Amino acid sequence: MSVAKLDQRQVILFDLDGTLVDSAFDLYRAMNMSLNVLQLPNVTEEQVRVWIGKGTALFCQSTLQYLVGEVQPAQHKQLLDTFLEIYNADPCVDTKPFEGIMQFLAWGKAQGKTLVCVTNKPEAPARMIVEQLGMNDYFDDVIGGDRFTERKPHPRQLLHCVEYYQVSKQQVLMIGDSVNDVEAARRAGVDCIVVSYGYNHGENILDCQPQQVVDNLTELLA
Repeated sequence: MSVAKLDQRQVILFDLDGTLVDSAFDLYRAMNMSLNVLQLPNVTEEQVRVWIGKGTALFCQSTLQYLVGEVQPAQHKQLLDTFLEIYNADPCVDTKPFEGIMQFLAWGKAQGKTLVCVTNKPEAPARMIVEQLGMNDYFDDVIGGDRFTERKPHPRQLLHCVEYYQVSKQQVLMIGDSVNDVEAARRAGVDCIVVSYGYNHGENILDCQPQQVVDNLTELLA
C-alpha cells in the first residue's frame, strides 16, 4: 500500500541533503579545509556521512567531539564560523542529484503540484545548490534551517507550508531520508515517505518506523 496518494496531494515537501542531493563529499571537503584552519586533524568521508543531516551546528559539534573529546563553546563557534564561510562560498562542487530525482520533480511540476524544499541547511547554500543543479524552476520555495528559530524535527517549516499554501494536512506529503524528517512530519500531522539511500546519522532508517521506504522516487510514479 503506497502512502504517496499523489493524486490527492497538492504540496510536496522535500528534504535536501541525502534526499534530493548527495552533498556529503562537499561537506567533507569543507570540513577538512576548516579543520586545517583550526590546526586540527582531518576526518574521513565515512565519518562525515554519519554526522551530517541535523544542521551545521550539530555537524561541527560531532566533529569536535570525535577529535578533541569535549566541545568548548569558543572552539565550536570558531569551527562553525569557519565552516560556514568556506562551505557557503562553494557548496556545489561535487554535489549531484540522486537517481530519479529530476524525473520526479519534472513530473510534479507538470502535474501542477507545489514543490517546496525544507532543509536544516542554511538557506543561502541550499538555494545555491538548487540553482546550480537546475532544480530552481521546479521549486516554489526553498526554506532553510535559518528561516525560523526552530528546525526539523520541529514541525515549524512543515506547518508554515500548510498555512502559507492554504491546504489541508491530507494534501501535503513530506519526502525525506532521516529520523528528523519522519519526526517533523509526525509532529506536523502529515504523511511522510523516506528514501533508503540517504544520511540517517549511521542508524537504520527502519528504526524510526517510517510509513514507507523507497529506493528511488520514480517508484511512486509507477
